Amino acid sequence: MTSVAPLEIFLSCAPGLEPVLRAELVENGFKKPEAEPGGVTLSGGWPEVWRAALVSRIANRVLVRVVRFRASSFPALDTQARRVDWAALLENGAGVRVEAACRKSRLGHSGAVAERIERAVAETAGAKPGGEDGLRILARIERDVCTISLDATGEPLHKRGYKQAVAKAPMRETLAAAFLRGCDYKGKEPVLDPMCGSGTFVIEAAEIASRRAPGRSRSFAFETLASFDPDGFAAVRERLSAPIAPDFTCRGFDRDAGAIDASIANAARASVDGFTEFQKRGVAELVPPDGPPGLVIVNPPYGGRVGEGQGLRALHRTMGDRLKAFRGWRVGLVTSEEALARATGLPFEAPGPIVDHGGLKIRLWRTGPLT
Repeated sequence: MTSVAPLEIFLSCAPGLEPVLRAELVENGFKKPEAEPGGVTLSGGWPEVWRAALVSRIANRVLVRVVRFRASSFPALDTQARRVDWAALLENGAGVRVEAACRKSRLGHSGAVAERIERAVAETAGAKPGGEDGLRILARIERDVCTISLDATGEPLHKRGYKQAVAKAPMRETLAAAFLRGCDYKGKEPVLDPMCGSGTFVIEAAEIASRRAPGRSRSFAFETLASFDPDGFAAVRERLSAPIAPDFTCRGFDRDAGAIDASIANAARASVDGFTEFQKRGVAELVPPDGPPGLVIVNPPYGGRVGEGQGLRALHRTMGDRLKAFRGWRVGLVTSEEALARATGLPFEAPGPIVDHGGLKIRLWRTGPLT
């Protein structure tokens, strides 16, 4: 794809993670990313769109902002929407679906806004509106300013392509990656999750350690656009897909045999089974593994998630007691309840930012190396 002017690219993320996403993009060489509510904006061409979708572990989606204009009436909306060169973006006959949101604007009917834009796209580019599989076009009107964007990723980016088996209360890969980064994990040390579920923390850590691009095994919506350059994209993907084999093992334990089976299968699909290990083991059986110290990170049950009751404090207390033997290891714990973090008795630092996770407000608690 070619572009005369730089594209405005927006990477969305869970509220609270904007600074973490910005830091990730800086580390990956993107120029001047700017955090804003709900994500990070940067400029670039289509190769930057491709690369962002391939390398970001924290973003939920990559959007390309096509146009922004004032629209205080439906005729104005219709006129401006038809000025976009949709035929240059979309294949003739491509399926599209428009989703609209309106806030503090004279155009307050989101359904009518979506219908007008769909009609404009259909009549100017020969697109076919409707259908769940169509390319998503997002329209947001706020204070009479309309921004229209293309969803360049399609399925959200936490869908890496390997997790077919899940356990109870799974954590999204994007959140797991953000919390690993919050623990200063850079792929140089082993990771252990004592309640691994379907293996998300362990597999993310192993992927980081082996330098695998998280989007390497999936497809993206931008591949269906009219001027998509498959050879250019293939070159970018190949450049970002040169894994290494770390010299340590990332481990996951869980008392549920089904969770262990799911983790093993997911790790194999992610091609990190050579340096991950999963075992059926309860928290009371935790002992430090052989080898150098690293990071223990865990997303244990909390009241609104899997279980409730007095047993949760006892569980956290047991986990804390066992982890005190992990000298030199750091600990990261995700929870919605400060009391549960305190119940471990571990020397946590000030907690991280509050993050929305399925309606729950969770945050990361972390320690320095245990002594």
